[in-house]
Amino acid sequence: MRPTRVFLLFLAVAAVRHLPAQAPAQAALPWPPVATFSILGYDPATGEVGAAVQSRVFSVGNGVLWGEAGVGVVATQAIVDVSYGPQAMALLRQGVKPADVVKRVWEGDPDPQPQNWTKQGRQFSVMSATGEVATYTGPKASVWAGHKIGKFCSAQGNILAGEAVVNDMVAAFERTEGHLSLRLQAALEAGQAAGGDTRGMQSAAMLIVKKDGGVWLHNDVVLRLQVDDNPEPIKELRRLVEKAADQRNRMRR
Repeated sequence: MRPTRVFLLFLAVAAVRHLPAQAPAQAALPWPPVATFSILGYDPATGEVGAAVQSRVFSVGNGVLWGEAGVGVVATQAIVDVSYGPQAMALLRQGVKPADVVKRVWEGDPDPQPQNWTKQGRQFSVMSATGEVATYTGPKASVWAGHKIGKFCSAQGNILAGEAVVNDMVAAFERTEGHLSLRLQAALEAGQAAGGDTRGMQSAAMLIVKKDGGVWLHNDVVLRLQVDDNPEPIKELRRLVEKAADQRNRMRR
């Protein structure tokens, strides 16, 4: 082999050695993950606890949001096992702390489909009725995936534009004043402004609970809103949040 060819081969090998490592390709999933971003929040002034979510899937609220007055709220997403919601609520009802709820639910997951729906890709967040919160993001949740816990709130998501999505959601929740619904709404808007779900938008939902906090007698649901299929679901959710605020004001006169 000529010296010139040897030198060129050396350069090629050296270049390959310095290429950044690539993550292994994720196995094809049997159905799309519930890729989304959500926010859990608590208002110590009113005792209300709630959650809001947005995603590029149809009717995301049906598989993500769980809540009960005097108990807490839960968000289940990513490579989701929807049973995490009822399981977490049952443990909260027993007085188990959110961090222990997260640990027990995840460790108790039998991982029935480890190849194409692994428990390592689950993401869920648990908040008690007093605002204590814990969140889990699995290492195999579709990137970018992660969460951030703030003061009386937690933002989490996957297949996002980046970490700024959850950071900006927490910042918006913490600086926004007024009813909890407005703070949750502001968090969703901030998340979307930071890039949101990289696949786009389709649905959004919000749930707020408090014992006897609803507008009718013995109603523990302060707010339950769903936008199931809309090109601008967060904008439509804002309209509904403001309409609900008008209703509450009229009922209290």
